[in-house]
Amino acid sequence: MIAPLPTVLIRPIRPEEHYALGELTVAAYHSLPDVMDHQDAYDRQLRDVARRAETSCVLVAVGSEGELLGGVTYVCGPDDPYSEELTEGEAGMRMLAVDPARQGQGIGRLLAQACLDRARAAGRKCLVLHTGAWMPGAIALYEKMGFVRKPEIDFAPAPGIDLIAYSFDLTVGEPGS
Repeated sequence: MIAPLPTVLIRPIRPEEHYALGELTVAAYHSLPDVMDHQDAYDRQLRDVARRAETSCVLVAVGSEGELLGGVTYVCGPDDPYSEELTEGEAGMRMLAVDPARQGQGIGRLLAQACLDRARAAGRKCLVLHTGAWMPGAIALYEKMGFVRKPEIDFAPAPGIDLIAYSFDLTVGEPGS
């Protein structure tokens, strides 16, 4: 049985949470059914929350007791260093992770929704993300929320890492409706 969704606050990360979010993110990625190629190198990037927070908007999900439940990096546009080749008018999100003990409680959806809300408020036309076939839970979430596959912008940042793209059109309707 899945535990009920805790009270969750989504807010920008605080410096004292950088280390904890890095470790949580690595744990979440290691809980996937398949570990991707080059995982050690990517783990270093996942742990480097402080660097992401210097240039991008890192959001966290925090429970009612102040516990860290998950996080995501919101990419505001093509000039953001974490942009995966976004074009003008697009925003993105990267490295969404939920504490493995809290997965399946809607926290990932809240984090993704927070990115959609930020992108819409900034006047972006769409929000783009890349994921991998080794993340079936994330793919199911994105599709349920209304993200659409965009195979024309799939790419491989390194040999053996094939990323698949999804996009959410912010010019029509509300997310998930």
